[in-house]
Amino acid sequence: MNIDGETFCNSLSIQVCYLVIKIKYKGVAIGGTFDHLHKGHKALLSKAFEIGSYVIIGLSSDNFIKRLGKTVDNDYLSRKKNLTNFLNSTFPNRLYDIVSLNEYFGPQILTPNIQAIVVSDETKIRVDMIKNLRIMKGLLPLDVIVVNIILAEDGLPISSTRIRRGEIDLDGHKLHDIKKYNIPS
Repeated sequence: MNIDGETFCNSLSIQVCYLVIKIKYKGVAIGGTFDHLHKGHKALLSKAFEIGSYVIIGLSSDNFIKRLGKTVDNDYLSRKKNLTNFLNSTFPNRLYDIVSLNEYFGPQILTPNIQAIVVSDETKIRVDMIKNLRIMKGLLPLDVIVVNIILAEDGLPISSTRIRRGEIDLDGHKLHDIKKYNIPS
């Protein structure tokens, strides 16, 4: 019996209809530091859950962050707890795992269960590395889903760095003007 999406959806609840139409992949990967869980992070996570029935989230370990020379306000366990709370409240009853990343990509990215990766404009440059690793293992390349960077109300990207500096809040609202000082040399 051939049932088109519209007819099929009319016989189901709206929530189930949404899942039937939107989910395209069995497994989707996403990764990041997620220091301050902001609007940009939420957009990436929302896209991953929109298109995947299972989402694996690589969360940068404290050691990896240190090796990269990055600064964070929250340690791994705090970031994982914040991420888990957000996921459970926003995507209840959805399948996901949070795994520690000690490099840009965890070993899960090299399994046939993962078919797509969600990245931002900023991180899409690393996708070629994944493609080559998967081909060497005899796996198909991942479909790459690029989510545009979310801009704050001042037109600049929302980032944890800007939040740490006190420039913007988690939703990209400007907190105060940063004054530029001319210091004589």
